[in-house]
Amino acid sequence: MPSDNWDYILKEAYEELEADYRFFLEENTAYIPNKENYLNAFKTLPKEKVNYILFGQDPYPRAESASGYAFIDARVKTIFSEKGLSKEVNRATSLRNFVKMALLARGDLSPDDLSQDAIAALDKTAFISSIGELRCNFERNGVLLLNTALVFTDKKSSARHVKAWRPFVQSLLHSLEPQAPKLILFGNHAKELKKHLPLENFETIELEHPYNHTFITNSKALDLFGPMQLLDK
Repeated sequence: MPSDNWDYILKEAYEELEADYRFFLEENTAYIPNKENYLNAFKTLPKEKVNYILFGQDPYPRAESASGYAFIDARVKTIFSEKGLSKEVNRATSLRNFVKMALLARGDLSPDDLSQDAIAALDKTAFISSIGELRCNFERNGVLLLNTALVFTDKKSSARHVKAWRPFVQSLLHSLEPQAPKLILFGNHAKELKKHLPLENFETIELEHPYNHTFITNSKALDLFGPMQLLDK
């Protein structure tokens, strides 16, 4: 269950969903993460500690990856290996680019050499090793990891789910407005929120999705995430 300080806020937000969609969430099992996990982001970060909301697109399209947290691929266990980044991270393009950006922000890598060999040569004893630790570091900085759609069924339905969750997101943001979290918008789905929701009272930070290689050297990403020290134990 979400922590107590979220209960009323999430109940209000959930009731803003259309009745047919609530029925789908309550009676259907053909979506990921499942009903026990799609609100996970609210279970581990208390409301009063939210400084940012990172809006991703939608959950990973694999049950073993969809964790209930935006950007946290549960299929990835270790981040680094002796050869640089782990095989799991290298296969996860967005996460691979994000870790390279974080290493660049720390000063461990040069923009001219982001290779596996360069990462392999780093002393990683002070680094986190697991995807779970990365999530904890996001939350230590007050980052709520939330997708614009909290569930996934199939790619052709993604836009429908994003639209269906907008009333929930709007209600949630209205409740959080007094503490004014900054909104980090990853990719086009997240940026669309500005077109459909009243976000005038929030500072928004728009970034290309980390799937794009340009994210690694984006100065806005470096300035935002660098001070968070997301790779440090």
